[in-house]
Amino acid sequence: MNWIGRIFPWLLWAACWGRAAAAAVPPQAVPFDSGAWTMVDARTVEHLGRKGLVGTAFLKDVALEDVVVEVDVACTGARSYPGVLFRMQSPGETERVYLRPHRAGPAGYPDAVQYVPTWNGVDSWQLYNGDGVTAGALLPHGEWVPLRIEVKGRQARVYVGDLSRPALIVHDLKRDPEKGFLGLNGPRDGSAVFSNFRYMDGSGLVFDPPPPRHVSPGIVTEWEIAGPVKAAAVPRDAYPSQAMSALGWTTVRTQEGGLLDFSRHLGRLGASPDCSFARIRIASEGGEVKKFRFGYSDEVAVFLNGAPVFSGDSTYRFRDPSFLGIVGLFDALYLPLRKGENEVLFAVTENMGGWGLILQDASAVFEAPGVRGTWTTGRSFALPETVVRDPSSGALYVSNYDGYNPSGAEGRQSIARVNADGTIVNPDWARGLRNPTGMAVSGGTLFVVEPTGLAEVETATGRLLTRHPVEGAAFLNDAALGPDGALYLSDSRRSVLYRFAGGKAEEWLSGPEISRPNGLHVVGGELLVGNGGDGRLKAVDLTTKAVRVVADLGPGILDGIESDGAGSLLVSQNEGRLFRVGMDGRVTKLLDTTAVGMPLANFAFLPESGLLVFPTWTDNRVAAYALSEP
Repeated sequence: MNWIGRIFPWLLWAACWGRAAAAAVPPQAVPFDSGAWTMVDARTVEHLGRKGLVGTAFLKDVALEDVVVEVDVACTGARSYPGVLFRMQSPGETERVYLRPHRAGPAGYPDAVQYVPTWNGVDSWQLYNGDGVTAGALLPHGEWVPLRIEVKGRQARVYVGDLSRPALIVHDLKRDPEKGFLGLNGPRDGSAVFSNFRYMDGSGLVFDPPPPRHVSPGIVTEWEIAGPVKAAAVPRDAYPSQAMSALGWTTVRTQEGGLLDFSRHLGRLGASPDCSFARIRIASEGGEVKKFRFGYSDEVAVFLNGAPVFSGDSTYRFRDPSFLGIVGLFDALYLPLRKGENEVLFAVTENMGGWGLILQDASAVFEAPGVRGTWTTGRSFALPETVVRDPSSGALYVSNYDGYNPSGAEGRQSIARVNADGTIVNPDWARGLRNPTGMAVSGGTLFVVEPTGLAEVETATGRLLTRHPVEGAAFLNDAALGPDGALYLSDSRRSVLYRFAGGKAEEWLSGPEISRPNGLHVVGGELLVGNGGDGRLKAVDLTTKAVRVVADLGPGILDGIESDGAGSLLVSQNEGRLFRVGMDGRVTKLLDTTAVGMPLANFAFLPESGLLVFPTWTDNRVAAYALSEP
């Protein structure tokens, strides 16, 4: 994977750059024996009836910013990382999309295709992982598979095999867009071979706007950094004063999301491990133990006010043969801060694959002006999923989903009854439910959604009255009452909306626009649907069934939807975010509890008091916030 060390001399690269054509080029095929390529540890071969390329090669005289690249790849399935380089400024300053044939297939891993930026010669694949960076793919062995990459601005689409549907959409290319060269990077042993290379100018490409990105509160976005030094010179158990003595410190800001990628600012000293330093200063009014979540690559030693408090090793394959060492907020520090200013120093070692750090204050909660916490219950619930209010009594009903104990036909779960001040009146007010989720009150009946049916509970007594099976249902999730008294149900697993009326449920709407629906709410003549498949809030006309997009809220589970009483909607993402959404699509974040690990599931809103009451799902509590501004 460390291909950068096998490149051709810098003088030859500079000569190629000087000859690069500045103008856009027409669609063009470039044979590997045409003389248009600079071969770097590469050779042409006959493979599967074609002339192919093994190894790494750069196209000499073409520099493009927006580009379409197509090439066919044939793999044996052995561990290899064939890929395409684009916007190359130099061999160590480029963008790259590559494949992992050994992790591809129907039951493969979600990183068979990956995008990665390279700065200062560091191929930082461990730092970039997940949605918009890695994806699964089918990659049959022993045959030619088309690979197409479309790049424009900050976005890219990657097609593997199926050229009608991208395997990966990159919403945020990390390097600044600029003209650069193209290249192919493959293994030397022939386990992956390229054929039929084509390229064209991509200035005419059209991309949808990228989905919103939500930065969790408490992320550290500004650091002082210094380095690098050889890691062998840095002690692991003592404050590294001597190693840092000759270094100058620079203040840098992280990328959006809080990732500090050292390679954006610092180069490597050689093949052996290097170490760099990052520090912040934390003020404490009276001294406290404060929790921080953090992630690192590859090794780290942490010092608080000169004393060691943590060390760890996340080097690739260090912990077991399949360990990747991906960076994320996976570890925690409990720092005993003293009164006044505290220095926290991180000594981070790079072996290969990425040199990074991310840190978050685990107590941070974002509350927009006019939003404040009022009360929180104890952890007295079992995966509380939905809260609804009974308008006749003012009682709040809380469904205990308790997914760790599937009911089957037994009905082991319950509905709790809670007062608006947070007092738990009865934790098992209605018994005998089967993993209940969404609820709706109509007259004296509480309708409770179960995975494959709908239950009726008498609100006066909490007695289970009857059940209505829903034929074909896989995982019913929420319910919303329509203006004619019908109930609308979402099936998140089958991507279907049902309509329940007259004691019977029928499939009402399905199709590509309805993907993993969750939260439901009726306003006027429209059914609002939290579409989990694309993170969009959608409105379905109750008469025509026409579907329109209200707003794109980005990746997340759209769990709760309520009217705010002032013409807008309140929408929660289960992960821990609450938004106000105008019917014109304007979105304002009101609350973010992701840093403290408190989900915001299917909530109730009491408009007369402005109280929002959230079930906190895996946090097993119910929490209330006051909303004082419309």
